[in-house]
Amino acid sequence: MKQMQKRILTARRYKFDLSKRTLIMGVLNVTPDSFSDGGQFLNCNTACKRALQMEKEGADIIDIGGESTRPGSLSVCLKDEIARIMPVISKLKNKLKIPVSVDTTKYEVALAALKEGASIINDISGLSCDKRLATLCAEYSAGLIIMHIKGSPRTMQRNPVYKDLLREVSGYIRRGIKIAEAAGVKKENIVIDPGIGFGKRLKHNLEIIRNIDYFKKIGFPLMIGLSRKSFVGKLLDLKVVNRLVPTIAVNAIAVYNGADIVRAHDVKEAVAAAKIAHSIRKI
Repeated sequence: MKQMQKRILTARRYKFDLSKRTLIMGVLNVTPDSFSDGGQFLNCNTACKRALQMEKEGADIIDIGGESTRPGSLSVCLKDEIARIMPVISKLKNKLKIPVSVDTTKYEVALAALKEGASIINDISGLSCDKRLATLCAEYSAGLIIMHIKGSPRTMQRNPVYKDLLREVSGYIRRGIKIAEAAGVKKENIVIDPGIGFGKRLKHNLEIIRNIDYFKKIGFPLMIGLSRKSFVGKLLDLKVVNRLVPTIAVNAIAVYNGADIVRAHDVKEAVAAAKIAHSIRKI
């Protein structure tokens, strides 16, 4: 077997060799209204306990979100978003051994999180909401996830249409990369995400998963976030609480197709699926 070229992802003091295995990003939503775990981790102690549990289960990154981005959701005010996430980040600061990512599109939220020790900014807008996030990530040598979205969370699932899905999504991501690099973000700090479920119909999501290699050719580590999402439910007519098994199946396919990071609510299961898929892919 041909030896894989070393590929490094850097986020402040953390470094990951992505040629060795797929990383698992554990989802921690400290929101009342996220589509899957909304309301479960509003209490700071409960949220921190869950983060430490995910670390124990094999998570490589914990992604904390203080604003729901489910289809139809409204934006949360700056004050509320900061109030939700900062106590959790502060309490985990000296307890977690793995990096904290913050899921936000707001400059002020990102700044507060980075000052408190967060290592990655996960921007679902792909720098279309606030380009200053790139400057922040450059200043702090933080990781930056550039995701594709069509519209906003409130409007994204209202009849999304593409003439050329792969080209349009990759073009959007490439624009975000140019903004990031112009602001001084280094290549090894950037991750891309085609945005499963963010302005995509069922057929669009399936096409993206089939064509992960197309997006890998952009030249950056690729993250896939499909955990418990509606397209998984539509395939088998399942409610959110019953989507674990199909999520594991699709995660395994995504890893086999080349995903470098998998974003997951169910970390233990995602770790197992990734290990099996990665082992088969290497043969």
